[in-house]
Amino acid sequence: MTSPENYHQSALAKLNNKSLLNGNAFIDGIWVSKEKKFPVYEPSTGTVLGKVSDCDLADFQKAIVSAESVQEEYFLSTTGAQRGALLRKWNDLIIANRNDIAIILSLENGKPYAEALGEVLYAASFVSWFAEEAPRAYGHTIPSATPNTILSDVREPVGVCGIITPWNFPAAMITRKVAPAFGAGFEAGFPPKSIQVCPTKDRQAASELATNPLVKKISFTGSTGVGKILARLAAGTLKKVSLELGGNAPLIVFDDANLDVTIEGVMTSKFRCSGQTCVCANRIYVQRGIEKEFVQRLVQAVSRLKYGAGLDSTTTQGPLVNRSAVDKVASHISDAVSKGAQVEIGGEAPKGEGYFFPPTVLSSVPTNAIVTIDETFGPLAAICAFDTEDEVVKLANATEFGLAGYLFSENIGRCHRVAARMQVGMVAVNTGKVSATEAPFGGVKASGYGREGSVYGMEEYQVIKAITVGNIHR
Repeated sequence: MTSPENYHQSALAKLNNKSLLNGNAFIDGIWVSKEKKFPVYEPSTGTVLGKVSDCDLADFQKAIVSAESVQEEYFLSTTGAQRGALLRKWNDLIIANRNDIAIILSLENGKPYAEALGEVLYAASFVSWFAEEAPRAYGHTIPSATPNTILSDVREPVGVCGIITPWNFPAAMITRKVAPAFGAGFEAGFPPKSIQVCPTKDRQAASELATNPLVKKISFTGSTGVGKILARLAAGTLKKVSLELGGNAPLIVFDDANLDVTIEGVMTSKFRCSGQTCVCANRIYVQRGIEKEFVQRLVQAVSRLKYGAGLDSTTTQGPLVNRSAVDKVASHISDAVSKGAQVEIGGEAPKGEGYFFPPTVLSSVPTNAIVTIDETFGPLAAICAFDTEDEVVKLANATEFGLAGYLFSENIGRCHRVAARMQVGMVAVNTGKVSATEAPFGGVKASGYGREGSVYGMEEYQVIKAITVGNIHR
């Protein structure tokens, strides 16, 4: 690899629109450069990529008041068709700038360029989807039990929304939340004050989103611990709340599964974004009769992966986000091995710059290993053997989390039966892909509540108003 400085400079020199690399806040319709800043690290070298304005409590309060000022002026006075047209312009702008955004995303996040570009297109798909959904905020005419009365309901924007997004999908998580809330990019034509951007390292300042009475809705993607804190804070003003929290996804492989399809699905689910997604398979349960063959074939597939810098064209696995993420993977491996697991490939972080961990496969993982309880968020495939369907369903559900689950079988009856028994918000059958723009995304239990994307995504940002008109004489 070239020196860290040259790596950054050569990558950023490729940007056609250098204004897209911006570390400022955006408050009350203008860009704001704060004196206090925090660094953003490029994870393949562990060096500082740039610095971002660190907003304080006063910034959040100003942003909330500014956002509230455009609610009646704009959102309640425009039609869904008008907002949909602007969302289509925003989609077009994302597509036009997709290569630049992907380069920046890869540098900041570490994921390979191909994955970064895929995320940008995925992010745009939410804007395009909700551009079409915006004119379809249907209400109802309701037959009234009272004579000479007309009863109807309409859907209205909920108001100012506080949106907190994670680092692992920095583009898609924003559009999945902002697009249905009718937020926007500025060139698209939305009023500048309709969106406020407040980066911060100050949790107390960010908590203003959950406590300020002008904020009517909170949407958060992140850890279960922080989600619980936000939910408690939001209860003080009875805000609408959507929480997409931690996962501990089980992936079940029955002995009648097509192993070609299964291995492809496991690779997609487990190693996308170097294992740093909330829907990654965290526990892989393989029926004992095919365990040996499955492990051999998975190791062969993993051996073809190559970790490295995200903008290296040969890289399939980027770095992890920081040093603590590397340490967590190592600790999960150490614990499992101490309890009898076997390292089949990988297993040790390389020395040198960057936050890398090679894709790793463990076999014979006992069910009391930490990896079966705690979400690894890294490129570790932990394989546990099982014997019966009832046994594996109980193992799969033996967690406080319930975001995603996967199963592989050629028996259609078993597929439906097990999918129905899995305590998760999303099930993928014979595929490693569980999320799509048109599919409802969200979990149950400690994985949160609310749904993003799909036909239900708009409802999270709407309130229903009933209108009764009396004394109608026909």
